[in-house]
Amino acid sequence: MIHLSAAGKRYAHKLLFENVDWLITAQDRVGLVGANGTGKSTMLKILGGLETVDYGSLSVTRGISAGYLPQDGLSLSGQSVFAECMGVFADLRGLEHEMEELTRRMAELDHTSSDYAQVAERFHRIEHEFQTRDGYAIEAKVGTVLAGLGFKKEDWTRRTEEFSGGWQMRIALAKLLLQKPNLLLLDEPTNHLDLEARNWLEDYLKDYPHAFVLISHDRYFLDVTVNKIVEIWNKQVHFYAGNYDKYTAQKTQRGEQLEAAYRNQRERIEQLEVFINRFRYQATKAKQVQSRIKELEKMERIELPQEERTIHFSFPQPKPSGRIVAEVKNLAKGYGEKEVFRGVNFTIERGDRIALVGVNGAGKSTLIKLLAGKELPTAGEFRLGHKVQADYFAQDQYKELNPEARILDDLGELSPSSTQTELRSLLGCFLFSADEAFKKIGVLSGGERNRYALLKMLLHPANFLLLDEPTNHLDLRAKDVLLEALAEYSGTVVFVSHDRYFIDKLATRVFEVGEGGVETYPGNYEDYIWRKEEGGSQGAEAQGAGAQGTGGQEPVIPQAQPGNGNERALAAPEARPKRLNPIRRKQIEERCRDLEEEVARVEAAIAHGQAALQNFVSAEETQRLTQELKALRTQLDTLMEEWEELAQAL
Repeated sequence: MIHLSAAGKRYAHKLLFENVDWLITAQDRVGLVGANGTGKSTMLKILGGLETVDYGSLSVTRGISAGYLPQDGLSLSGQSVFAECMGVFADLRGLEHEMEELTRRMAELDHTSSDYAQVAERFHRIEHEFQTRDGYAIEAKVGTVLAGLGFKKEDWTRRTEEFSGGWQMRIALAKLLLQKPNLLLLDEPTNHLDLEARNWLEDYLKDYPHAFVLISHDRYFLDVTVNKIVEIWNKQVHFYAGNYDKYTAQKTQRGEQLEAAYRNQRERIEQLEVFINRFRYQATKAKQVQSRIKELEKMERIELPQEERTIHFSFPQPKPSGRIVAEVKNLAKGYGEKEVFRGVNFTIERGDRIALVGVNGAGKSTLIKLLAGKELPTAGEFRLGHKVQADYFAQDQYKELNPEARILDDLGELSPSSTQTELRSLLGCFLFSADEAFKKIGVLSGGERNRYALLKMLLHPANFLLLDEPTNHLDLRAKDVLLEALAEYSGTVVFVSHDRYFIDKLATRVFEVGEGGVETYPGNYEDYIWRKEEGGSQGAEAQGAGAQGTGGQEPVIPQAQPGNGNERALAAPEARPKRLNPIRRKQIEERCRDLEEEVARVEAAIAHGQAALQNFVSAEETQRLTQELKALRTQLDTLMEEWEELAQAL
């Protein structure tokens, strides 16, 4: 359908990629991945015909249409949302108008005349085409797509210029989906979508009848929508069959194979060079020496690619707070006549990782600002616990930065006691190395600004983090690093994210914000969805306390994660639901297998220690072995106790 042959592209002196050979077929579902700045968006523009290649060629089959959605920057005006989307079907609406005109003419003409016969024949031909192209359902199609992307029915008649940039991008996405081009090109389409709209788009793309190539920094979204991963890395394009999970496994395997091949080749080169140097001047070995010289010359050298740069950091472990971190009673918030929520009750405890979910505009950011003290409640009570120190990361945190300040100087003002070496080391962890440390904040990209804003949080070791979409503009690897850092953080976290994978891996509770209230659920996003689908409102934590939909003083059921000790809570009858969540069950089974392997290892270590104890070496060695055996037996008892409790829970 579309074929790139030996293609390459550069910007000024920077080479993005070269020697690309890529054939896109009619049913391809491709995820385009790579670090920020590697040329992913440029590749989409080339496929869409918006940019040209500098080397090689691009060939497109006749009749192929490509539709491209940029990350942002589109602006629509002049029509209502519904009319803007109906404009996609201009040719069908033209046929509809012609049918109406032909119907009017047939009513005026004599049914026995030749003119009537010609008009009737034209009408039937057009009507057949109109029906074949599903023309009678175009309004229903528009309504379905708009509803799926989060537009309420009352929004359909609003003019497009009334909407913010994110909603304008939703309108542009709706038009593109309705057009159904042969090749759909989407550059981070989930950036402006909440979780509900993202879930709808996943289902839509699963049934999309043509090929698509998309860029996304959402692992879950890639896992459920694509069947091929194309990675731009080290100025080359690499192809992997399967979704993102399979890509990560294949890439690791390829890397190991490449390293093994490199080591083998280096050993062979060393052997050849040793032989050549040893026998170069012996006439009897001249033939063998020449043969090995030719082998060296013909050998295609394997090169290991440079390591990919990624941020690496950990949040400073803060001083512990009291058990109750925050307590909310009958909280209400409104702006004038608009009420965001009312009668909200919940408690946040030390160590919670709480995800705020809900449609855009439901009040997630408002709630997190209330917790951060950036907004005041209209009514009700909000209280932080003993020794709680809060730190807030806003969606637009970069707006708080001074665009004229240099990065290094700005960081120095925040931490005057740190040396330049310490600051440069910290900046290097966030990929601001060498001269990049002297950049002005105003010239940084969106991803760089977010990285720098996260970095500044490290200088304030708070024990209550409030993060409003911290993953915005971060690539997949940077998200993984942030996720790992938050998982190891000993404080309490409340966060808003539209990244389902991020929520699943981090959250221990989910707060659903919407319809004027806050409903609380134990577990991660998968648990939340399962409870919503299987148990409805009965799955909420509020059930145990007899609370209403706005929450209450409910017992907290921690999420079971291997090794965190929360599995024991699941064994208690009062904490276990009547039907065990299959995801929770899988987690417990995996932990049981891990424990069985650990028990076997400890038992083997005990046996080895007992055998060593039979051979006297010295009094000190005997004492050391005895203490070691005692510690191993204690560890074995602990492991067996945990295994028995988990087995009972299963």
